[in-house]
Amino acid sequence: MEPLLARIRSCTICPDLPLGPRPILQADPRARILIVGQAPGRITHAKGRPFDDPSGERLRGWLGVDREQFYDPALFALVPMGFCYPGTGRGGDLPPRPECAATWRQPVLDALPNITLTLVLGDYAQRWHLPEQRGKSLAERVSQWRNTWPRLVPMPHPSPRNQRWFRQHPWFEAELVTALRAETARILAVPARPA
Repeated sequence: MEPLLARIRSCTICPDLPLGPRPILQADPRARILIVGQAPGRITHAKGRPFDDPSGERLRGWLGVDREQFYDPALFALVPMGFCYPGTGRGGDLPPRPECAATWRQPVLDALPNITLTLVLGDYAQRWHLPEQRGKSLAERVSQWRNTWPRLVPMPHPSPRNQRWFRQHPWFEAELVTALRAETARILAVPARPA
């Protein structure tokens, strides 16, 4: 894993990024929970740490874990679809650059043999990980979470921009988040395998 992470962190296949290349991810072969996001935002790019923002606070609340657990690479792999900040467009951040997933996605997933729970946050991540659900709305994909539980769990992005979605779909927290907290606690109660 270390040679792969070193190659990723020195990647420059997208030299025209608005803030320059700065691949950001967390991965370790011992990790048991994989979180797949879109791409780092401006705050993450500046800090160099995934989900170290209001979205991360909400996500940790959904999981029922603290910052120390969340940033332990032996527990959680944080592997977005794009590793670098893609820039901002008219409706918010631009989509993840496709070169990133095409180059790095499968090698990283192959290096994570102990994953038992994968959270797939947002549209771009769900298109890649759940291609059979293309054409469905986010609400449709998320409402069918039991179909792929716990291998792949489609979820909305925890961004504060999605407040309206959360209000319109109260079953999400009542059902999915409740199940997610229980499954996370169960997984984390089992000692990690050596690397």
